[in-house]
Amino acid sequence: MDLTKEFPLSIYNSLGREKQIFKPINPPFVGMYVCGPTVYGEPHLGHARAAVVFDIVFRYLKYLGYKVRYVRNITDVGHLEDELAGAGEDKITKKARLEQLEPMEIVQKYTYTYHDAYAKLNTLPPSIEPSATGHIPEQIKIVETILKNGYAYEVNGSVYLDMDKYVKDYPFGQLSGKVLEDLQSGSRSLDGQSEKRDPKDFTLWKKAKPEHIMKWDSPWGEGFPGWHLECTAMSSKYLGDTFDIHGGGMDLQFPHHEGEIAQSCTAHGKVPVNYWMHNNMLTIKGQKMAKSKGNFINFEQMITGDHDLLERAYSPMIIRYFMLQAHYRSPIDFGNEALQAAEKGYQKMMQAMADIGRMKAGGNDEFDVAAWKEKALAAMNDDFNTPILIAELFDAVRVINSNINGKLELTQGAIDELSAFFTAMIEDVLGLEREASAREGQKDMNGVMQLVIDLRNTARANKDWATSDKIRDELAELGIQLKDSKEGTFWIQNG
Repeated sequence: MDLTKEFPLSIYNSLGREKQIFKPINPPFVGMYVCGPTVYGEPHLGHARAAVVFDIVFRYLKYLGYKVRYVRNITDVGHLEDELAGAGEDKITKKARLEQLEPMEIVQKYTYTYHDAYAKLNTLPPSIEPSATGHIPEQIKIVETILKNGYAYEVNGSVYLDMDKYVKDYPFGQLSGKVLEDLQSGSRSLDGQSEKRDPKDFTLWKKAKPEHIMKWDSPWGEGFPGWHLECTAMSSKYLGDTFDIHGGGMDLQFPHHEGEIAQSCTAHGKVPVNYWMHNNMLTIKGQKMAKSKGNFINFEQMITGDHDLLERAYSPMIIRYFMLQAHYRSPIDFGNEALQAAEKGYQKMMQAMADIGRMKAGGNDEFDVAAWKEKALAAMNDDFNTPILIAELFDAVRVINSNINGKLELTQGAIDELSAFFTAMIEDVLGLEREASAREGQKDMNGVMQLVIDLRNTARANKDWATSDKIRDELAELGIQLKDSKEGTFWIQNG
């Protein structure tokens, strides 16, 4: 069955602010570019959310049968302290100075840190992970093209995009809702502002000061690329001048993604992306995370519990499940209670995964598996609605438990269909997996319970009803029920 035809996918397109049926440029191929991290510090919960969100998009597109080229960049140069004005010190260079390391040591150190965090969250690696410093020639070429097309100018070795000329030919602000004046950083005296023709013009290539470490030769002298330029260069190189999906956090809509659109239009004469996707923020007590507010929690602190706002540690799978409980376009507020509730939900789902092999076939189908599958797919096809998918999966959890309890009959065919789809949604689409400790614990539990069942069976065979009943009743007090059937005795854990 061709799922893409049977169940069409709709995506909320930030460009136009509406849901649109997804129609790739060259099906079954899909090109997706996602803005990756600037590698100068520890990954935090905001990075984790973006990684999980677009991992879900990647996974589900693959599940539908698309052949996805997923490009996620590494920003290792050009991201300055003042993003809007394109001024101040390079963030990586500053971190290198503070830690007394070379900039590329900082890049390597934190790239490894991000990769480790992403792996713990069970996110799939992208198809291509290019870096800004690895694509300097491509960025220079784009600047040359924009200059040639008359939309940029050079002053003292720096090149700026002329926004007044740009807006005469192309609309501005359709993605972010901003107006051109929002690009003006204000009346502050900023490095490079005086040489711009207009404060609204943004940097394509910045002349490097003699003491600047990260710099490259160019037709305009030694310098480095503007922050927006890398994504235009790398996305067009690997996905074409126009591609299917561009993702990132909603805080990147302006100025970064508006800058990308302007660069692509002035270099290639066309909009770069058909579907823009933006995930919402993760907040703490309703406020955006910020070091200045004292509510900043990095990923490592989450899994060690080493933070004043944390009551205890939370495993990567709990963090992933917690994030999937909210739609990607909705804000999600961190809290210990919410994480602990997520842990209970995750554990119930993983328990059902462990128990699904113990389902018993009967003569009737008292649960419509086909209708349930359609509802689950409809949730994901409605702009990747993971909370609704999770709710549908818990319908299956109830079916699994009811079947094991002997309260609901399913034919073997229905059990096989439910099991295959339930497992695919959890593992392949949601990317949830049983953690090693849980797997080992379940293995140990199964062994212990089989020993207990054998002891009870021996007592029953010897007509030692007191011992048999004592084993059954005391297990019940612990939340474990023993069920006797024609096939033998099995156990279920309540709650």
